[in-house]
Amino acid sequence: MSENWIQVSERIIEQLKDLDKTKEKDRLDLVRSLRYLVSVLQRSLFGWTQWVNNPDIISIFTKEDLEQMTKKLTDFTRSFVKYDLEMTNLGINKGLKAPKMVKKKKVDRNDRFYV
Repeated sequence: MSENWIQVSERIIEQLKDLDKTKEKDRLDLVRSLRYLVSVLQRSLFGWTQWVNNPDIISIFTKEDLEQMTKKLTDFTRSFVKYDLEMTNLGINKGLKAPKMVKKKKVDRNDRFYV
């Protein structure tokens, strides 16, 4: 585990506390906060992905460690996806429409592709 990752994570936690302390946020402040929060989640998920895809790292954890991680992340993920669904429905109720699907071009088997 990188000491730098830990130091940056601790600094992020302090910045999150500062975000909570800020009063009288306008819409721009709130959007800025949301962007920061999503980027923090993205950073963390990237780190988790590196861990679970690396046998040298994941093999040092016991079965009990893995069970605990799985339980905690299952609870967190379920909560996050439920919230995501709520906000998606809120957006739809406010008139947000899903992006249009790109129509797939029908491929004619007689078409040739040359490089």
